[in-house]
Amino acid sequence: MYAAKAGGRRTFRFFEPSMDENARARLQLQQDLRRAIAEGQFELHYQPLLCFSSNVMTGCEALLRWRHPERGMVPPLDFIPLAEDTGLINEIGDWVMRTACAEAASWPSDIRIAVNVSPVQLKSPTLALRIAGALSAAGLTPERLEVEITEAVLISDDNVALGILHQLHDMGVRIALDDFGTGYSSLSYLKRFPFDKIKIDRCFVSDIGAGSSSAIVQAVVSIAAASNMTTTAEGVETGAQQSALRELGCTEMQGYLFSAPKPAAELRKLFAAETAAENLQAAG
Repeated sequence: MYAAKAGGRRTFRFFEPSMDENARARLQLQQDLRRAIAEGQFELHYQPLLCFSSNVMTGCEALLRWRHPERGMVPPLDFIPLAEDTGLINEIGDWVMRTACAEAASWPSDIRIAVNVSPVQLKSPTLALRIAGALSAAGLTPERLEVEITEAVLISDDNVALGILHQLHDMGVRIALDDFGTGYSSLSYLKRFPFDKIKIDRCFVSDIGAGSSSAIVQAVVSIAAASNMTTTAEGVETGAQQSALRELGCTEMQGYLFSAPKPAAELRKLFAAETAAENLQAAG
């Protein structure tokens, strides 16, 4: 059944022994996921975002990590799809939102926190209320939270998603469209949905300056600027990429050139180092 489902609609599969193995592995992973929630095996790492014009940090994206007691670090791509299929993503997502907001409340007041929200989560009519609760419990202003969604949200049930995103936007939460250009991109989404930011996927950044990538990035930047949206380039790893993206007018960058995702404790050290550098510069 799972094999047929994975193949898309109107498909079928004949039984093979490997299917039984896959089903058992899936069931085991599902049980491990439930245990991970109960035992607190999840943790968040944070990847900074850097402003191109001022060259200072503007925010951080919260990235989910699962430290399995036997398997070690489990890649998100190995468990997020299962969490979405089983509905466990709602409980996991609530934990991520609460934890990220609580952590960001201890950061400098000009640093935002970006949290990814699954298409499954955006089907819940109480999502905006739960996010408001996480903000209130943490003492974090809504303007410092940025909710990131992918185009899959808009395709699956855009009327429901539209209502929830407008609720969040009315609260003051910023909305970012992640991985723009890698799915079924439609300019109508940018008109109908209350986006504050477009994130340019790393596939366009990796070969910036070659082929049509520069033209595509320039077009996205122009569209965003015309609608008062900012743009974040993902996966920036070289100085040449940074220079090209700055030339094209991107607002922010995110990638290993500046910083890999860091545990909360290491990120606080980065904030402390930046503060010390600023104080030294002011004293000089």
